[in-house]
Amino acid sequence: MILATDLDGTFLAGDPENRLKLYQLISTHPDMTLVFVTGRGLESVLPLLSDPTLPQPDYIICDVGCTVVDGRTRQPISDIQAEVEQRWPGEHVVEDALSAFANLRRQEVPQERRCSFLCEPEAVTDDLVAAVDSLACDLLYSAGQYLDVLPPGVNKGRTLRDLVEYLETDAENVLVAGDTLNDLSMFEQGFIGVCVGESEPGLLDATESRARVYHATLSGCGGILEAIGHFGFLGPNGMEAEARDILKPGKSDLVIVYHRLPYEEAVENGQLVRRRPTSPNGIIPTLLSFFADGKAGSWVAWSVHDPALGDFETHTEVDTSRYARLRAARVQLTKHDVDIFYKRFSKEAFWPTLHTFWERASFREDHWQVFLKVNRLFAERTAAEAAENAVVWIHDYNLWMVPAFLRELRPDLTIAFFHHTYFPSADVFNVLPWRREIVGSLLQCDYIGFHIPRQAENFVDVARGVTPLEVVDRTGCAPRFLTYGCAVGLDEMTTTICVNDRQIGLGAHPVGLDLNRVAAALEQQDVRQRMEELRSELGTTRLVLSVERLDYTKGILQKLEAFEQLLAEHPELVGKVTLMVVCVPAAREMTVYQQLQQDIEQAVGRINGQYATVGWAPIQFFFRGFPFEELVAWYAMADVMWITPLRDGLNLVAKEYVATQGMTDGRGVLVLSEFAGAAAELRGALLTNPHDPGEMARTCYLALAMTREEAIDRLQKGYEVVSYHDIDAWGREFLEAVGHRRKQRLARAGKRLKPLTSVA
Repeated sequence: MILATDLDGTFLAGDPENRLKLYQLISTHPDMTLVFVTGRGLESVLPLLSDPTLPQPDYIICDVGCTVVDGRTRQPISDIQAEVEQRWPGEHVVEDALSAFANLRRQEVPQERRCSFLCEPEAVTDDLVAAVDSLACDLLYSAGQYLDVLPPGVNKGRTLRDLVEYLETDAENVLVAGDTLNDLSMFEQGFIGVCVGESEPGLLDATESRARVYHATLSGCGGILEAIGHFGFLGPNGMEAEARDILKPGKSDLVIVYHRLPYEEAVENGQLVRRRPTSPNGIIPTLLSFFADGKAGSWVAWSVHDPALGDFETHTEVDTSRYARLRAARVQLTKHDVDIFYKRFSKEAFWPTLHTFWERASFREDHWQVFLKVNRLFAERTAAEAAENAVVWIHDYNLWMVPAFLRELRPDLTIAFFHHTYFPSADVFNVLPWRREIVGSLLQCDYIGFHIPRQAENFVDVARGVTPLEVVDRTGCAPRFLTYGCAVGLDEMTTTICVNDRQIGLGAHPVGLDLNRVAAALEQQDVRQRMEELRSELGTTRLVLSVERLDYTKGILQKLEAFEQLLAEHPELVGKVTLMVVCVPAAREMTVYQQLQQDIEQAVGRINGQYATVGWAPIQFFFRGFPFEELVAWYAMADVMWITPLRDGLNLVAKEYVATQGMTDGRGVLVLSEFAGAAAELRGALLTNPHDPGEMARTCYLALAMTREEAIDRLQKGYEVVSYHDIDAWGREFLEAVGHRRKQRLARAGKRLKPLTSVA
């Protein structure tokens, strides 16, 4: 069959459950051809195509029939479009002819091969009709306010008839659906039709005597479903045989969805064993600490299955001694899936673009398909874990498309998303070939969190370029965040947007630290002993510490060059200051970093070769990760922490350093890139521009030369932020914001609210 439907008031309207049912029916019925027939211009239809919950149309008839395109390619159906073009006198000809009618106001909407106006009914005079007739054009007036001047004989119904003939389809297999007089022409072409519930009275009156037109009771999609059943389009089994079942709820009221497991897997003596994460920083320890007091939940993550190790375990315990009620729900992937999805595509396409290095990005459609496959598997596993009306908390850009798949599988869920990486401005993000799909997926969330206001506002700008949206609420950023004090500062941010009648909350939530983890490390005897050893080894040598992963976004090479400049400009520091760089290597499959590694090693060799003396080297470079406890010892001993990423979503290492120094009554100085998200939050840091080696050298020197009093004062300001806005505050604030959105959504649906506090 062909379903040819109007949009506003028809295909985009109705009860949410009926909308979902119709959309699933279309998606699972390959023989059904979907045609959008709308008064909107094509530009106004395009945003709908980025909504992942909407079926993609096979054809689009828009501009009240004046435009007809292929729904997949957006290219015109030339045989039909050319005939319309020949009948149209031209936009400016029409405007000039109607300029004398002061009561006409041109609609400020995209339109082609037609001129659309707004006017009151009394403005449609005989003189106006005569003026339109003199142009050999048709006049269409609907809904008591919309006036369209169209090419002669062109309307929704005429163009739909031409399309049906072009497709060589029997009119008996066409169902048209509408709700206003603007749609009447579709019902005058001999097709089977439905006027959905709450249709314009004029349309109902005009079709009352037509036996092949059904007047539905339900509005929007519900009315279309009524008509499909009434006319028997899907045969004796009806619609139920075609519609997909919505997955049954699971048992977890809170589901964390993250690309990595909360533990590390390794094979020892032919057995798969689990270990605590050894990453020196990152979000996994932070998220794990969220469940430390016995909170229940599921953690959805991938695992590579090796058949030689036995059957795949979907569910495993995480650490019953620490997280008694947290279980891991593992998504089974192949090594190829992981290599493409994470180590290749995410890092070669998305990572550089997000961090404004789009010239380094590589976009491949086959990799995108793997990305979609993995995201779909994550969504299916999440849907099976989540209890009815549960909260699902999805993390980071690797899982951008999970909300789209999940919303379709489980419309009852409250979907929250936290974006851990930097989110760039629209002129950068729009480089991505799949930006519409990605933004459309994120807009299925109820709440989206970012580290700082600038990143949230960037998202609004990106979304505005994909779909019409309304800014509902805004709030000031001070005093929580810096406004004009750094490159990523902002004075005001958007907190609520409305898209297609759905409100989506936005928030700035910088990830905090598990302070107990830092304190526990400082209490360990081997850590205290290591601190004493370092104090003895360093003697009077000042220590500048740098800890980061091997990545061009971290600015490691630029930092080395700035340190070289520092030594050249201040020869008195030779022999007295050492830069220690801890560089965590990338996975071997990430070949994109090989050249960077070589450049860094050459720079270290050059600088050490030029400045080293007997018993002293200017740079100690460790190309390996350190256990967290050993890092804490180095944090405590470092006079300066030098963190200068070219672009960073936040940077937890900066917070770990400030926390360690604060707990040990230190006076270390944090030198921080003003392009790191933490720069908008951490007061007391010395901010520097990582793109200016001269400024970096000067700022590092200022940190080394700072008086004890100023250093202590700056440290205390930073420690106050870190100690107050810790991981518990982050989780509490985020879930409170999600809970507010959840309460609103369930209230609108008339469902009983289960307190989010029992989840959190």
